[in-house]
Amino acid sequence: MIVNAAGRKLPETIGGQKVEPFMGAFATPPRKKRLAPKLSYVKPGEDKLMSLDEAVMKYVKDGMTISFHHHLRDGDYLVNQVLEMVSTLGIKDVVLASTALFPVHEPVVRHLMDGTVRRVEGSMNGPVGRACSFGHMKEIATLRDHGGRGAAVEMGDLPIDVAFIAAPTADDYGNCNGVHGKSACGPLGYSYPDSLYAKKVIAVTDNLVEYPVTPMSIHQTHVDHVAEVETIGNPEQIVSGTTKVTKSPTNLQIAEYVVETMDALGIISEGASIQAGAGGISLSVTSQMGDLLEDRHIVGGFGLGGVTQYLVDMLHRGVIKKILDAQCFDLTAVQSLRDDPDHAEINIIYSSPYNKGSVYNKLDAAFLGATEVDLDFNVNVNTHSDGLLLHGIGGHQGPAACAKVTFITVPLYRKRIPVIRDRVTTISTPGEVIDVIATEYGIAVNPRRKDILKKVENTKIPVLTIEELKKEAYDLCGEPELPDTTDDIVAVIQWRDGTILDTVKKVVEK
Repeated sequence: MIVNAAGRKLPETIGGQKVEPFMGAFATPPRKKRLAPKLSYVKPGEDKLMSLDEAVMKYVKDGMTISFHHHLRDGDYLVNQVLEMVSTLGIKDVVLASTALFPVHEPVVRHLMDGTVRRVEGSMNGPVGRACSFGHMKEIATLRDHGGRGAAVEMGDLPIDVAFIAAPTADDYGNCNGVHGKSACGPLGYSYPDSLYAKKVIAVTDNLVEYPVTPMSIHQTHVDHVAEVETIGNPEQIVSGTTKVTKSPTNLQIAEYVVETMDALGIISEGASIQAGAGGISLSVTSQMGDLLEDRHIVGGFGLGGVTQYLVDMLHRGVIKKILDAQCFDLTAVQSLRDDPDHAEINIIYSSPYNKGSVYNKLDAAFLGATEVDLDFNVNVNTHSDGLLLHGIGGHQGPAACAKVTFITVPLYRKRIPVIRDRVTTISTPGEVIDVIATEYGIAVNPRRKDILKKVENTKIPVLTIEELKKEAYDLCGEPELPDTTDDIVAVIQWRDGTILDTVKKVVEK
């Protein structure tokens, strides 16, 4: 066994591959060159239009890796459409490399069971993750954060045979954007690396328009064929999960402590930049911060996200200067990206650890959620305390690693189960990059950050140790039960540099 830098024991090989253990947040330099697909060209007069059925039949073969983006979130229809075609053709053992899967993708479970799909490489929210937890996947799944996935595609660790890009608007030569059309979802940046490095790229649209499409999120130079379908999805379902400011007194208190701490640290200042989330607490932090900036006549710098109406409101109130948008979480954000030049789309390469200047490096603060936090400040966002794999990493690791101050906003317990505990079920983000845990009982500051402790010690903010928060949680709820798992590994959690941070064990199905 190997013990990595997060203290997790790992086998020397997983799924026949030698394990590269996590060595530290910034310990592993780039190990490979960029992967370049074979050069090709389109002759003058050649037609790129092709039906989706034809594209699947021509290009998808047994054992191939096919990819999709998740900008339509729980409203995506394309993954299910393509997999149904693949299954009908009798194609087996494909690797599904969607950037994320949602409850709408429950049919994937059937394709896992019948051998159409052998493995998922990507975030799994809901039924597919549950099926993985129970061992219903032929091979071990790989979970990466958004930037880590982009890097894996660039380096060839995740080689893609055919990329299917759901495009709300496209022209007949493959220029695409996500801000126009009946299925407008905002950016298309999660599919940008796929468009560069996949062997074949198929843009799939339900709004085929006259050439040329502007703006161009995906360019014609990277697209092999364009397929027109009746619908690629339902944009109303982009608004999945919590996308409203919390009304819970507990969560409002947590948000208030975060804002007070940011104020004590001097973050609420001219030009400050933040990573905003879409959970109820994060939205409340965004809203409260916007009010404070306005009251003090201060203009912040940029907001980065996962963009919601609350970040858009800050832009339009003039309390931040710009929004950098990798994903829209509601239709207000989609409209703003379409209409406001200060609301700019960025592609997911911005969050790769291996580029010449991640946007994350410019963040003053990030506030992120968790399912569990432990005494070493390790954070779990993938599994619940019962061990079930129900969530992806999303954009958690990058901002945590790079922002000047990273907050984890969590209640002390959920459903009488402690959130602050001795040891998290799964490490999704290592404690070395987490700075402040904010709960309704107060905040705990990572002992590594003596500078933060010094600035908050004489404020009205309740400052506790992480041990004190854990004790309070255990006193209220009792010691949590350990999940009923076997030793079988069903998934690996990669750190953003591609090293193995942790594993997910098979849950005993009852």
